[in-house]
Formats: sequence, structure tokens, C-alpha cells
Amino acid sequence: MTSATDDLRLSADFAPATYDDWRKLVDGVLKGAPFEKLVGKTYDALKIEPIYPRARDAAPIAGRPAAAPWQIVQRIDHPDAAQANAQALHDLENGATGLEFEFAGGPGARGFGVADAAPETLAWLFDGVFLDAGISIVLNPVLGRQNAGTNLADLIEARGIDPAKVDIRFNYQALSTMAVRGAAPAPWPNMERPFAKVVGDLMGRGFKGPFVLADGRPVHDAGGSEAQELAFALALAVAYLRMLEAGGIALDVARTALSFRLSADADQFLTMAKFRALRLLWARIEQACGLVPKPVFIAAETAWRMLTQRDAYVNMLRATIATFSAGLGGANAVTVLPHTLALGLPDPFARRVARNTQLVLLEESNLAKVSDPAAGSGGIEALTQALCEAAWSLFQEIENAGGVFPALEQGLIQRKVAATRAVREANIARRKEVLTGATEFPNLHEAHVAVLDAKPAALAPSGEAAIKFDALLPMRLAAPFERLRDRSDQILKEKGARPKVFLANLGTPADFTARATFAKSFFETGGIEAVEFLPSLSSPLPSGERSTPQGSGEGALALALDRNPSPAPAPSAQERPLPSGEVKDLTAAFKASGADLVCLCSSDKVYAGQAAAAAGALQAAGAKHIYLAGRPGEQEAALRAAGVHDFVFAGGDALAALQEAWRLMEQT
Repeated sequence: MTSATDDLRLSADFAPATYDDWRKLVDGVLKGAPFEKLVGKTYDALKIEPIYPRARDAAPIAGRPAAAPWQIVQRIDHPDAAQANAQALHDLENGATGLEFEFAGGPGARGFGVADAAPETLAWLFDGVFLDAGISIVLNPVLGRQNAGTNLADLIEARGIDPAKVDIRFNYQALSTMAVRGAAPAPWPNMERPFAKVVGDLMGRGFKGPFVLADGRPVHDAGGSEAQELAFALALAVAYLRMLEAGGIALDVARTALSFRLSADADQFLTMAKFRALRLLWARIEQACGLVPKPVFIAAETAWRMLTQRDAYVNMLRATIATFSAGLGGANAVTVLPHTLALGLPDPFARRVARNTQLVLLEESNLAKVSDPAAGSGGIEALTQALCEAAWSLFQEIENAGGVFPALEQGLIQRKVAATRAVREANIARRKEVLTGATEFPNLHEAHVAVLDAKPAALAPSGEAAIKFDALLPMRLAAPFERLRDRSDQILKEKGARPKVFLANLGTPADFTARATFAKSFFETGGIEAVEFLPSLSSPLPSGERSTPQGSGEGALALALDRNPSPAPAPSAQERPLPSGEVKDLTAAFKASGADLVCLCSSDKVYAGQAAAAAGALQAAGAKHIYLAGRPGEQEAALRAAGVHDFVFAGGDALAALQEAWRLMEQT
């Protein structure tokens, strides 16, 4: 039935807008500045334009079945098997549709994990878990330790359960584990046949798989880019495909033994594009193998590197964006890292939040009801295609090196990741890439966040490493700033007070508020507490004060004629010298603050009239190091001569400045 409003066009009275029309408006705002100012760039140097036309020739990328939800997977990582079992049962009773078992020593264990994968431990873990009830089981066996996959298969058969009815991903991931360890027990060609045999045996027992995981997380954890993560995952998958084929498994069957996993972070559009790009890239490899492409299983895990220990509740927001992006990008399963994981083993509340993050997005926001909602979006389609091209080029480099294992031995992958990590760390240090609560907007008085009182399992050495190379070591972006905060906490615990910086605000609130707010955040991200001086607002120049010289000019003539002279204009409040009473108040407040460091905060005009006097007075009062908030410009030489040592401003290396501030304080 057609509605009367179907033909109503609300835009009918407006002329069609074109890209050229938009550019004219933008150029007017830019006022001669280059348009490239508005073009962003990813860590792969991919351009992100400020506006895109609709991609009219785009089609949805085949992924999850239409309107099918992704699996809500909850990680099980308590070192004690009985406690881990209790976690698993509670999660299943409260909305999880999958369980991911992390074992100690694995690349994704994050310092914890079930202590071992012995048969008796697995019996404890899966006690009361109905393995054939439609839930998904994700097993992450650890290279060089008990074979969790084979042991679980034995348990399933011992319980009389049909292996074909168990939805289980075995996730053997030898190559990515070796990449994280920086070591291999043997050359990869010597390991291929035994691994292929393990997979072949599980297939022969009736399990559907997948069995082998192409895991891109090591690159992401180590600070790599999206294209580098994709290229690494592709190279892993091709290596495993060759391994399985060499083991006598036909290619069409071997590809069903593979699945992928990528990290999902708080960059919404890049995450969506990355998951979409992986499907296109894998389809290209399938075609190159003479296979008709089929949708591959792709799991997502929210990113480890984006987690912060400080203001940990912000991690909930990061995880929500990451889950949203992975889900809309077509992920088949999502595991949310609890928001307190960087602090320790998460408690029931943190686990509940991780679980409910997905439940709300699926059950209340209905995100799974639309297949590939990004299809046709000009920006995401362009980003997807650009990622495909960049990742394919890197993948070809890895293949030209002989494959992923030789590329790791040669350091090819590690060098590329290290270069990206260095740029990323520089941007974090300069606060160009912001981590709320850690590198911006810190809260030195935040409440304690609870975690479980659990110790990681003690692990025996996993065996001698026959081959060693540089490891892809996991990192967290906020860690350098958090180390400074930790030092501050320790001093607070030992001495009852944190190190301090005295903010010497000059002028009126309109003059100093913006830069004082910036300076407070700047220093407190490093654990240095800001103590503010608020100047008196009731000391303007006296209304009868005269500044006209008494001996010459119109003023002298007026006095001679006994007339009231017209006073010369008084200096503005911004440009007047610092009153002597305010100098006394300033130095007294500084001495009472207990700070060694000082930061002057005001506008450039106030600095011109008052900064030098304030710096000199504060230095005479015992200030060890004086900063000024803002770029010095032409006043730099005069300010330094007056006692200002350093300048803090947006875009400067905040981390280096804070580390130097700590060095200076520890010298006193």
C-alpha cells in the first residue's frame, strides 16, 4: 500500500548540492590554508578524506548469515580450574553463547590463564557444561605444553558425545605463538607434518573444526598498523594451508580447518574496514587456489593495547566502540576483554560488564539485523579498498621472503611493526593520540578499582628454543604515563603527599583559565599534582593614579595654568606590571605549596607585562624549575633570561617533559 507521503520530498525546495559547492564553502573557511589540512592519514599512510560520495556500485560482503547474531564469547582465564568452571557456568547462565579458554603461557593469556591442560584439569573445567547444547567452545592450546585439543577430544568421546554436534574451535596457533615468544623449538618445515597430523586426527574423529587459527593479534598488540595485521594474518593462513595440504588434506577441506582472529579497537571506521577487507583478501587467495570463495569464520577480540589502568571505566566505552565496529564489520564472534584486565584478574562485575556490552548491542540495539551495513558508504568502502591494497602489498613482501616463518627469522615483519610502533608511541607522547584518563583528563583522586586476588600460575620452562628472533612483544599505549603515575602513588603512600607543581596564574580568569586547565592536565598525567594560585581580582590600578610625566608636555602646561590635566591612558589590565602586593601573595603561596616546580599560566599579553617579574620573584623564592604554559614566540629570549626554563604547549613531547620534571624533582 502506498502512503500519501511516499512522494513527499523535503529537499524539493533546495537546489542539489554538489562537491564543488561544498569545496567553495570549505575554501572560504580555510582562508588560503591548504585543503590537505582536512585530510587525515592512518598509520599505513592511507588518506581519509573529509567527505566522500556514496559508493553506488558497492555490494554487501558475504559474512555472517543474514540477521544472525555474532557469538557472545566470554574468556575463561582463572588459574584455578574449579574457579574457572564456576566462571564458565555463570557466564552461560547469564547470556554468553560461547566460552574461550585461555591457558597460562599462551599469547592471549594476558598474564593469567588456566594453569594447565591436563585431562583431569579439563574434566574440572567442563564439569556441568553441556558441550552439545549449541554453545561455542573456543580452545587456545599452548605450544610446548599439554595438547589441550587432543585432551578435550578424549573427554568428549569419554562422555559419549557426538563430536559432530560440538561447536568447537581448537585454535592451534603455533606460528603466532612463536612470533610473540621470539623463539621456535624447531624450524617450521620440521613442525609442519606433526601439526598436520594433529589436525587430521581430529578431523578423522568427526570434529567439524575449525582447527587452526590465523591470529593477527600479535601484530596489533605490538603496535602495528591495520594493513600489517591483515598481511600477517593472511601469511599465517597461507602457511597453515600449505601445511595441511602437505599433510594430505585436500585444499577444499583444508580451508574449512582455518579461521581468523583480529583485534578490534576504538577506531570505529578503521576497525569496520579491516574486518571487511579480510574477507575480500581471503576470497582472493581462495580464487588463486582455484577454489570458489566461501565466507570464512572471523573472530574479534577487543584490543589489549588500548586498555588503561588509570580511569579504567573508560575502557568500557572503548570496548563498546570496538564491539560495535567488529559486529558491523561482520565478525562471527566477539570476545570483550574486561575493563580491569590491565590491573589484574577481573572480578564478577567486570566480567558482567564485558558480557552485557555485547548483549545490549545485540538485544537492544539490534546491530545484527542488517547484513554489512557499511556497504555503499563512500568512506568505509574507500578505506576497505585501500586496506586491501596496502595489506596485499605487505603480504606479497612476506611471501617473497619465503613465507611467514622465514620473514620472522629475517626480522622483516618485526622491523615494519617496530617502525609503526615508534610513530604511534611518539603520537601518544605528544598527546596527538589521546587516551582519556591516562594521557588527557587525569584524575589523581580516582577510586580504587577491584580485581580478584589471584596469582598467575607458575610455569615450568616450555623447552629449549632451537631458533631465536626478535619477538612481537605486546604493549599498552598508556603504559609510559602510567609508570609515572605509579611513582606518584608510591610517594603518596610513603610521604603522605604527591610531588607538586605550582600554577602561577597571572591576570584575570579570562586570561589564565584556558592555559591553567591545560597545565593542570599536562602535569597530572604524569602524577604531579597541580596547586593553583588565584590572583586577587580586586587590585586594578587605582582610579586616580596618573602616569603622565610632571615636567613637560600638555600635562605640565595644564598644571601651570591651574587646570585639571587629562590623564594619559592607563595600561590595560593585561599589560600592566605585576603589582608588588600580588608578587608577595604569589611568592607566599608558592612557599606554602611545597612545590619545587612552577608553571606560569596566562595569555600572551599578560606574559608580556608580568611573566618576567613573576619568574624572577619565584626563582628568588626558591623555585627549582619554571615552566610557562604556551609557545614563547618572540618573547622566548626575554623569558629565559628572566628565569623561565621550559615551555609546555599542545603538540609538544609531554612524556619527555614529564620524565625530565621527575628527574629534576628527584635531584632536589
